[in-house]
Amino acid sequence: MSTDVEKEPGPQGDSPSQGSPTPPEPEKRKREYKEFGHEDQKATHANVDMSTIELKAEDLYDKEKVDLETIVIDDVFTLLQCNQEGLTQAEADRRIELFGPNKLEHEKQNAFLQFLSFMWNPLSWVMEGAALVAIALSNGEHRAPDWEDFVGIVLLLFVNSTIGFYEERNAGNAVAALMDSLAPKAKVKRDGSWSEIESANLVPGDMIAFKIGDIVPADCRLTEAINVSIDQAALTGESLPINKKEGDQCFSGSTCKNGEAEGVVISTGANTFFGRAASLVGQDDDTTGHLQKILAQIGSFCLVSIGIFVVAEIFCLYAGFRYSYRRGLDNILVLLIGGIPIAMPTVLSVTLAVGAQQLAKHKAIVTRITAIEELAGVTILCSDKTGTLTTNKLTIDRNTIRTYGPFSAEDVILLAAYASRTENQDAIDSSVVGAIGDPARARAGIKLLDFKPFNPVDKRTEITYRELSTGKLKRVTKGMTGIIIELCTRNKTEEVENKLEADVEEFASRGLRALAVAYEELDGDDHEAEGNGFELIGLLAIFDPPRDDTKQTIDDAIALGVKVKMVTGDQLAIAKETGRRLGLGDHMYAAKVLKDGPTPGSKFGSLDEMIMDADGFAGVFPEHKYEIVKRLQGLGHLCAMTGDGANDAPALSRANVGIAVEGATDAARGAADIVLTEPGLSTIVHAIRGSRIIFQRMRNYSIYACAVTIRIVVSFAILAFAYKFDFPPFMILIIALLNDGTIMTLSVDRVLPSMTPDSWDLTEIFAFAIAYGLYLTASTVALVCTILETTFFQDKFGVTLATNPIDHNDPQLHMIVYLQVAIISQALIFVTRSHGFFFMERPSVALMCAFCIAQLISSIIAAYGDWGFTKIQAISGGWIGIVWVWNIVWFIPLDWIKFAMKATIVKSLRARHERETLKQVQTTGVPITRTQSRAASVHESLYSNRVSFIKRAARKVGFGGKVSMKPEELQRFSSIQAQRAGATLARNPSRT
Repeated sequence: MSTDVEKEPGPQGDSPSQGSPTPPEPEKRKREYKEFGHEDQKATHANVDMSTIELKAEDLYDKEKVDLETIVIDDVFTLLQCNQEGLTQAEADRRIELFGPNKLEHEKQNAFLQFLSFMWNPLSWVMEGAALVAIALSNGEHRAPDWEDFVGIVLLLFVNSTIGFYEERNAGNAVAALMDSLAPKAKVKRDGSWSEIESANLVPGDMIAFKIGDIVPADCRLTEAINVSIDQAALTGESLPINKKEGDQCFSGSTCKNGEAEGVVISTGANTFFGRAASLVGQDDDTTGHLQKILAQIGSFCLVSIGIFVVAEIFCLYAGFRYSYRRGLDNILVLLIGGIPIAMPTVLSVTLAVGAQQLAKHKAIVTRITAIEELAGVTILCSDKTGTLTTNKLTIDRNTIRTYGPFSAEDVILLAAYASRTENQDAIDSSVVGAIGDPARARAGIKLLDFKPFNPVDKRTEITYRELSTGKLKRVTKGMTGIIIELCTRNKTEEVENKLEADVEEFASRGLRALAVAYEELDGDDHEAEGNGFELIGLLAIFDPPRDDTKQTIDDAIALGVKVKMVTGDQLAIAKETGRRLGLGDHMYAAKVLKDGPTPGSKFGSLDEMIMDADGFAGVFPEHKYEIVKRLQGLGHLCAMTGDGANDAPALSRANVGIAVEGATDAARGAADIVLTEPGLSTIVHAIRGSRIIFQRMRNYSIYACAVTIRIVVSFAILAFAYKFDFPPFMILIIALLNDGTIMTLSVDRVLPSMTPDSWDLTEIFAFAIAYGLYLTASTVALVCTILETTFFQDKFGVTLATNPIDHNDPQLHMIVYLQVAIISQALIFVTRSHGFFFMERPSVALMCAFCIAQLISSIIAAYGDWGFTKIQAISGGWIGIVWVWNIVWFIPLDWIKFAMKATIVKSLRARHERETLKQVQTTGVPITRTQSRAASVHESLYSNRVSFIKRAARKVGFGGKVSMKPEELQRFSSIQAQRAGATLARNPSRT
């Protein structure tokens, strides 16, 4: 590119003729270029009498009276009882006793109690009760305790607890990750001299110093600032480093990108902006997990079913049939062992674990395994912007470059690159040099003679260089628009200034930062000489661009029925521009609406309606993101939240599914349920599809488990009532073990994901389960009736039983019933897993092989199982063949039962649900997708994540750490922490 362009001198004006009067020139309007950026806040004074420092708590919590973030620095020193000479060591020791260390405390769970907690739910209680019945209550009538059943039950319980304990212990601890992120060292002034100490020992009132590259160790107000810029993207979500001056606040955990500073500490540890974010992460420990709610309701269904028939057996067998104590107990054990789906948590855990491994192939690491199930039902994806939807790397927007002189857009970029550092770059210089492709071009063809870097006073950079091709001296400057246009003297016409002003305002309205570029030539060889006058040649737009795959990912998510909302700490104009570029829309609001609510006369009747309608929110702090997610959940939505910074951690923790994107901070990864290891959000679409496949597998199993409960309980209760049939409990345990071993392979079964968010419609699941269960009950009862009431099989096939006439408790009859129940119960899974005919949807090889192996084992047991301790006897091959044919005949109509249920009961249930949803919309005006699992349940608390139980037990036995953060102290994200420090000092005045 040749920059040798002849320039016209600027208008000089005609010399006035002698004697002629000169008309007064109209005063030129002073232009204000409305650059995009932060508005300066003027310092205020505390609205209290500082001479009476003993403020009441209600005064300290009122920002109208005291706000240490904005009051003048002298009032800060007065309130915190300190000065610029720092504290004495004795005073610092006193304050650390008052305020605690500058680190985050968290409660530690005792591993042993955590393991025991997995046996603390109603399903486990029933099985534990059954084990006690088998070992303790079965000592009667000169018979030994039922050791076989006891060992089998305990084995099932321990396997289930071990798997759950292992998964939970491996999950990341969000608070620990945040704690590890705190700055370890700090430079502090104590007793009038500077020294380096552990940052944990800082207290409010300390004087600290930091420089480029340091992490700010505590929230502070600056007393000295030399060319300071702070990167606080990980805390507030702002994509650009923020210039700080004397009196400004700096947050703990932010990074000093330029300059050096001194400041006074106003808050430490859990009271800092960073610490409050950490506290919110653990604030919902006592909430009930979504999958636990489902288990609660399925468990309640099974318990009620079992309870009804256990009570019926107690009355019928003992009061009616006068059974002996031990005989009746064996019948009750059959219902308890066979009816409780004790392996359900284990089967679901294996399904989720295999799913997590499959998601890992798509570069998504699952840290909370039950999040996979919740991801399948997610209806709203709340996404952070900086680093998530965007690259978090400033870029020149080539499509919006404005030119004012004879140079092209490419020429303007190259000249701007000349006026940029090529080493030790700040973010803006890096973006300009990056825009030319090859960084070497920024110094190619020129000889650098003088360079003036950016400083807060001049607010521009400048280079003087010799162009090697022509030997001419030239000068280029770039910087803030208002500064650059004031420097310009050539070709500075009213038209150019009007155009520049309009362009800058357009950039500002779109959230683009304007960077003006000017150029001049020098005569002679003195590079320090004045040039022929700067001329404005171009205006560059700087922004944080969306990732390449973000738009496609958002489109894919919408196609899957997931609505995407942007929730960012960046400013409103930037959020709207990003939303427009991504197709999200620009219907966004500033965070203040979350406090103020919709304006009077707006189309929104409530804040909930506004949140549902919004495409996003801007300028939000951690409490705002947290509140948005919480409100959406209150409307019945399952929410996923993506993010990468510490400021996202509270919302990541609160969301049903927290997703930390690639490059996220330790804080975000610790709070998240899924951590992505590849850039961008495309992995989320794979994860959603994968989770819906896993959901279908779990739903199929849930229908199967509930149906088996019904068929076991009803079948053996009816047989006991009708024929005084005493089936051995140990054989029910064998059926349960073989069934669960086969069903484990559902974790890799072939299923198709739905194109809409999944939800647990438990009424539908229970309806299918009752229909299947009663039908299978009929198959078993009909077989026993045929054998006991007729001689059909003996006459047609020549088979016999051990007793003649046939006894109702013939050991071979027990074996026939065992084989029939084992075969057709397992075969039911092929019906529940398919939407059409069972043979139209091919199962996985693993499921088919497991089924065949289990049936082979069952048939071998039937043929050779002469186990006297459990009252069974081997049967002939003829009986085995009869049972197989019987089951095949009864199995075929199961598909028709499924179709009949869909056409009648299930159809009516869905129609009723749609009517309720429509009524809700008409009542509130807020369209919601309320999942059935959100219904309140008396039993849900019993299936919580067990934290409450662990905490109570830990305190009683002396385990666990100190909990120092209260939720009510964490809801205000302003300067409360520093005000509390002042109040504490006021109540505990220094005695030195």
